[in-house]
Amino acid sequence: MNKISAVIITYNEEANIERCLRSLRPVADELLVVDSYSKDKTIEIAQSCGARTLEHPFEGHIQQKRYAIEQAKHEFILSLDADEELSPTLQQSILAVKNNWTHDCYYMNRLSNIGDQWIHHGGWYPDRKMRLFDRRQFSVGGVNPHDKFIPAKGATTTRLKGDLLHHTNSDINNRIATINNFSSLAAQAFHERGKKGSLLRILFKPGLRFFSEYIIKRGFLDGFYGFVIAKTSAQYVFYREIKLLELQRYSHG
Repeated sequence: MNKISAVIITYNEEANIERCLRSLRPVADELLVVDSYSKDKTIEIAQSCGARTLEHPFEGHIQQKRYAIEQAKHEFILSLDADEELSPTLQQSILAVKNNWTHDCYYMNRLSNIGDQWIHHGGWYPDRKMRLFDRRQFSVGGVNPHDKFIPAKGATTTRLKGDLLHHTNSDINNRIATINNFSSLAAQAFHERGKKGSLLRILFKPGLRFFSEYIIKRGFLDGFYGFVIAKTSAQYVFYREIKLLELQRYSHG
């Protein structure tokens, strides 16, 4: 049977980490938590759940996940965020893979919630993520804070049955705080990569995001929260673009 290291990066995740680690116990041979000097009880809770814990300064989501994976004991990696957990069906799918590892990289559908509602349409589902993989056959990409695991050239991939449950926003206030924070990180990452903002991007990209999520991807089927998610996704794009343009103005000032 192939051995799996489950890897999680954390910062002040005492409200989430136990739920995440408990869902990983049935499938993982190692639980590894790499923490960015949390001020709460994250490390204490993780250790009580049987996790090996390391502390490492946070330089960005991409950099932190790359570092964490390098510290794992086993070649086969299952990478989760602290606010995620494996559904029972996904646990069974991963156990089957341990007995018969047929591909290099495995994707899974992520199902997210806001308030007390799971969201099944719009830009939030199926939200396919590659989270189980041979670390010799992948790379970490994306733009902070949105890291992305990418199969290596020639790597074989497939998708697992079951959902990765994402406890993303407790309420609308939390959603608004998240998009404000993430838009700042994304604008900074875009700026560092030399990406240019413009008034045209500010005018058109937010509306296109709303139309895509609410109409094309049928976010309206999720009712009130479907509208909230599409609208705040458009606001995220708007905030990112105006912050990017502001960074450009300051850098040329």
